[in-house]
Amino acid sequence: MMVIKKITAFAIIASLSVVVGASSKPDYRDALHKSLLFFQAQRSGKLPEDQTIKWRTNSGLTDGSTDNVDLTGGYYDAGDNMKFNFPMAFTTTMLAWSVLEFGRRMQDDLAQARQAVRWGTDYLLKACINLPHALYVQVGDPEVDHKCWARAEDIRTPRSVYKVTPVNPGSDVAAETAAALAAGSLVFRHIDKEYSNRLRETAIKAFAFADKYRGKYSDSLSSVVCPFYCSYSGFEDELLWGAAWLYKATQNSSYLNYAKSLGVNNKDSDTFSWDDKIPGARVLLARDYLVEKHEAAADYQKSAERFLCSVLPTSPSVSVKYTAGGLLYRMSGSNLQYVTSTTFLLSVYAKYLRASSQTFKCGDMQVTPSHLRKLARQQVDYILGQNPKRMSYMVGYGNSFPQHVHHRSSSIPSIHVNSQHLSCDAGFNFFYTSSANPNVLTGAVVGGPDENDEYADDRENYAQSEPAIYINAPLVGTLSYIAACFQL
Repeated sequence: MMVIKKITAFAIIASLSVVVGASSKPDYRDALHKSLLFFQAQRSGKLPEDQTIKWRTNSGLTDGSTDNVDLTGGYYDAGDNMKFNFPMAFTTTMLAWSVLEFGRRMQDDLAQARQAVRWGTDYLLKACINLPHALYVQVGDPEVDHKCWARAEDIRTPRSVYKVTPVNPGSDVAAETAAALAAGSLVFRHIDKEYSNRLRETAIKAFAFADKYRGKYSDSLSSVVCPFYCSYSGFEDELLWGAAWLYKATQNSSYLNYAKSLGVNNKDSDTFSWDDKIPGARVLLARDYLVEKHEAAADYQKSAERFLCSVLPTSPSVSVKYTAGGLLYRMSGSNLQYVTSTTFLLSVYAKYLRASSQTFKCGDMQVTPSHLRKLARQQVDYILGQNPKRMSYMVGYGNSFPQHVHHRSSSIPSIHVNSQHLSCDAGFNFFYTSSANPNVLTGAVVGGPDENDEYADDRENYAQSEPAIYINAPLVGTLSYIAACFQL
């Protein structure tokens, strides 16, 4: 992996400062509100009466029927009509973590954030209905679905159901499901005790299933999860992540001891994503040492700070790239997912440092909470339009934003406008049109610009123009934090 020289890092900060200085200050609270609206557009199942995104209606009402279970609800993962539980569970975990860390800063959006969490946890509870014999992990055949350009309301492709079992295990997706349910239980512990207890008890069962029957779900279900959401990093990072969240939810030290016993503790990663949970788990557990002074978690503070040193552009151990315009850049496909997940960890750790009145070092460089907040804010500002293209990568925010989003339901006239059922082939007429999407996918953050800060507003360029729930989820927390710190 390329290591950026310090002179390059300073140039990045200088160039980004020029960009930031050229535009008006973003409205972080407006962006937060819109980022949560995006999750309404991604809802599957029977929509509630208070649905704000009116161009969406009920869909997927028979999901699970092929296996005689109820798998309605949950979220479509991106611009398609698939329900992939692996990234959906990660999304739910990150939404829950956002509420737990920054809920008090969300103001009027807190109720909407909780609702977004519950839409995910309600569905994941259904996926766990047959534990310990099976865990449902996917609805829809991706090969068939991706050959069809249709509104969610027009789904006619097979809604095949996939599960992991003791014979065909999926420790990664099961442990991530456990993490989501455990984190969700903390969100609702003071407002719905019965529901919180149900989430926690189901999380315990899901984690036991993940640990007892070990294996990658993409080995068991490779033909239908790869190359879409293969478990490239293995499953031990999810076991670490799941154990960390169960420790938080139960306060049972056996989960912390379990986390410390895993071989993945010897690995470092500069990427936090739906696939790789190592940095997130370490930051989460570091709080126990920084704030609570639990010596058993001291090693997590050190490893969390190694991650932060790897992403700070002026750090001597930086191992990630930044574009000339100042954007953290990991890879060409949906790069903004790595930006939003990293800025979330920067925000959380800044909060922990401030609460404990601490700093840390990257070599000889002294890092304060303000260093982390500054980088997080710069990345958020870039997303919201303070970038070389002067374009917001959040749909519906600002004066210039993507118009040709790679998203089926957004690109086809609403069923309220055209109630006629549209076939897969008929839908592609809207895919190839040069017209803007008729339904504004408010709050969606697209994949984003390339390594040269260039962006093609083109539906066919899905790597840049497709949104995803796991891009938005971490941004909810970061926007809450940045708004509280910097909004006038």
